Amino acid sequence: MNAPPTLSAMEITTDRLRLRKAHNTDIDGLIELQTDPRVRAHLGGPRPRDVVEQYFDANGVSAVASRPGTYVIADRETNRFLGTLVLDRRSADLPGHVTEEGAELELTYLLRRGSWGAGLAFEAATAVLRAAADELPDQPVLVVTQTANARSLRLATRLGFRRVGTFDAHGAEQTLAVADLHSFTADGGGTGNLA
Repeated sequence: MNAPPTLSAMEITTDRLRLRKAHNTDIDGLIELQTDPRVRAHLGGPRPRDVVEQYFDANGVSAVASRPGTYVIADRETNRFLGTLVLDRRSADLPGHVTEEGAELELTYLLRRGSWGAGLAFEAATAVLRAAADELPDQPVLVVTQTANARSLRLATRLGFRRVGTFDAHGAEQTLAVADLHSFTADGGGTGNLA
C-alpha cells in the first residue's frame, strides 16, 4: 500500500518568514527547542541536553531536513532559526483520529521562547496549510495539543480548527481539533471554534 502524499515544497516564504529545510547552523536552535522547559512544558517536559546533543552528533540535521513537510521557521531577512513546523501524517497507531484508517495530515509547531507572541506560528502555519491546499487533495488536517496548552488552543482556533474531542495520552488530556485542507486556499479559511 502506498503512503498518502505529504507536502513536497522545499521552501515557502511569507512577509517575515522563510520556511526551509534545516541546515547544520540550526543545530543549536533545534537543541534549544528540545531542552527548554517552557517550550516543552506541554510536551512531556525538556529532554536531557546530553541526549539531544548526542542525537545531533550522530545524525546531524539529516533526520530533520530530509522529511517532506518538515520545515525550519527562519527569519526571512536574517535566516535566523526561530522554530520548526511539520505537516506530516499522524501515525495510525497513535490515539486521536477522525477517519477510520488514520494517517491524516497533522500540523505541529514549536517556536523558541523569544519568538512567542509575535504571530509567527500563525503566519508559518497559514503559509504551509495554503501550500498544502494548493498541492494536495482535500482531506482533514489535525492539531493535537495538551488541553492545558491554552496558547496552542487559541492558535488552532485562530487558524480555523474546530475541537472534535479529547483523549488521554502521555499522562494528560489531549484536545483533538480538525479542519478541512481546502479551507486554507487563499480565498478560503475562516475561524473555527474550539469551545
